Amino acid sequence: MKTFAVYCGASNGNKPIFASKTREFAQWLVKNKHRVVYGGGKNGLMGILANTILDNGGDIIGIVPENLAKHHTQLMRLNDLRVVANMAVRKEQMLTLADVCLALPGGPGTLEEIADAFSWTRVGDNDNPCIFLNIDGYYDPLKQMFDDMVTNNFLSEYDRNHLLFTTSFTEINDFIMSYTPPIFDAR
Repeated sequence: MKTFAVYCGASNGNKPIFASKTREFAQWLVKNKHRVVYGGGKNGLMGILANTILDNGGDIIGIVPENLAKHHTQLMRLNDLRVVANMAVRKEQMLTLADVCLALPGGPGTLEEIADAFSWTRVGDNDNPCIFLNIDGYYDPLKQMFDDMVTNNFLSEYDRNHLLFTTSFTEINDFIMSYTPPIFDAR
């Protein structure tokens, strides 16, 4: 059993496949007895993820910052809902609890959280594999950007190989099972 920090949108996006694949992923997590920690939201892909996990008897922790809790964005049916001071504390707690960091489609917040997790992996502050579940090619431009970072010598190929873009749950499992954190090289 692994604990997945799942970063995803508080919106459904504009394609039904985002919601359907989020449900499918949530069911896969429960079937494989994985636990989830996420941003605690009730809307969008966040709500779909959490409700599907709960409806199927899975284990999920929601961590929501106070400013969002004041606007009632949290999913109240969570058995474990934690309200924290701010987004920085939320991100830290999610990483502390996680064994795997995974991004579903989302907006700037989703991108910022998974980018931080991967960046911290490269400098030795996060031992967790980082994965983009690339539903309907949503993250293709970002994958190209990471590949361009390698081409332009802003990211080593070694480090790039520690980041997965995939559509396959089997590939996610294989990546996690064979993952070793990158060794920091300050050169």
